[in-house]
Amino acid sequence: MNDFIYYTPTKVIFGKGSETKVGALIKEQKGTKVLLHYGGGSARRSGLLARIEDSLSEAGIAYTELGGVVPNPRLSLVREGIELCKKENVDFILAVGGGSVIDSAKAIGYGVYHGGDVWDFYNFKRTPEGCLPIGAVLTIAAAGSEMSDSSVITNDETWEKRGVNSNYCRVKFAVMNPELTLTLPAYQTACGCADILMHTMERYFNHGDNMELTDGIAEALMRTVIKNAKILVKEPENYNARAEVMWAGSLSHNGLTGCGTDGGDWATHKFEHEIGAMFDVAHGAGLTAIWGSWARYVCDARLDRFVKFAENVLGIAPRADAAETARAGIEAMEDFYREIGMPVSLTELGIAPTDAQIEKLADQCVASTRDNLGKVRHLAKEDMIAIYQAAR
Repeated sequence: MNDFIYYTPTKVIFGKGSETKVGALIKEQKGTKVLLHYGGGSARRSGLLARIEDSLSEAGIAYTELGGVVPNPRLSLVREGIELCKKENVDFILAVGGGSVIDSAKAIGYGVYHGGDVWDFYNFKRTPEGCLPIGAVLTIAAAGSEMSDSSVITNDETWEKRGVNSNYCRVKFAVMNPELTLTLPAYQTACGCADILMHTMERYFNHGDNMELTDGIAEALMRTVIKNAKILVKEPENYNARAEVMWAGSLSHNGLTGCGTDGGDWATHKFEHEIGAMFDVAHGAGLTAIWGSWARYVCDARLDRFVKFAENVLGIAPRADAAETARAGIEAMEDFYREIGMPVSLTELGIAPTDAQIEKLADQCVASTRDNLGKVRHLAKEDMIAIYQAAR
C-alpha cells in the first residue's frame, strides 16, 4: 500500500428539508453577504431558491444572485461572478445545483481570493493559496464536487476543459436532500450514476499496491450504485434509491475510495474532458462512451485488477482464462451502461469526430496532462489516438 493523507473537512447535512437550514449554516461560517449561484430556471420554478432565500432572510444574511451555469461550466460566467462578488463585497458563495454549479462557485472563489486571471490556476501558471468559503445545496447526484478538492471549467474562448485540485476549495458544508433529485430526467440521473461509478473506477484501476479495506469499500460502493441505478430506471421516484446514489456520489469523490493507492488512472476522465470541450456533451455519457475502448486497450497491463473488478463488482464467474474473465467484466459493464440508457461508443453518444479532430483531442490530452497520462499503462499520443478511434 501507499502512504496517504485523508482529509474531508466538509460538514454534511443529509435528509428531507435540509435546504431550509442554509441560513444558520452560513451564519456558523460568519458569512454576511452571499452570492447565490445556480444554473437554470428549474431551481426557481421548483421553489427551491425561494426556500433558500427565506432561510437566508430569516438568518439576517444579505445575498445577491448569479444564475446561468450550464453543463461544462464556462469561464466567462466565472469571470462575471468574480466581478459581481467584488462589487457586492460578497464573503461567502452558496452553490445551488450539481457539480457544474459547485465547480463554477469554486472557480469564482479562487478568483475573488487571489485577483488576476483565474484561468491561470486551470492552465498550470499559478497554484491556489486560498479560496472564498463555499457551501453547497446539491440537486444532482453525480460529480461529487460537494466533497472533493476538484473544480473543472471550460474556457469558452479556446474551448479547453481544465481542472485544478486543492484543499482550499473544499466546501464548508454540503446540504443533501435526495427529494431534490426526484424530478430529474432519466438521462441526467443515468449520467450522474455513470460519473459516480467512474470516480471510483478511476481510483480502483491503478498500477500499485492496494489496501484490502479500500478495495472492499470501493467494490461495495460500485455494486450499490449499479443496483440503485437499475431501480431508478423503473422507479424514478424511489427516495431510498435516490438517497443511496446521492451518498455514494459524495463518498466516491472525497478520496475515500483511493486511500492507500497510487492515486488511480484517470485517463478516461481526461479523454472525456477533451470530448466535452470540443462537442459539449454530458460528462457522464462521454465517460461511458470512451471507457470500454480504454479498458480493452490497457487491461493486459493490469489483468488482475480487471479480473477482480469483473468478479467482485459485476458477479462474473471465473473463466478458465483470466483474460477471458477480464473481457467478460468489460462487456458486462457496457451492458449495464446500455441498460440505464448510456452510450458505449462515440457514435451512440451522437458525435462523429474526424481523424483531424481525433488528433486534436489527443494533442489536447497531451497538453492538459503534460504528457503524463495513465497509471494502468502510460499512454502516449499514438495510444490516445488509437483509443479514440476504437471508441468510434
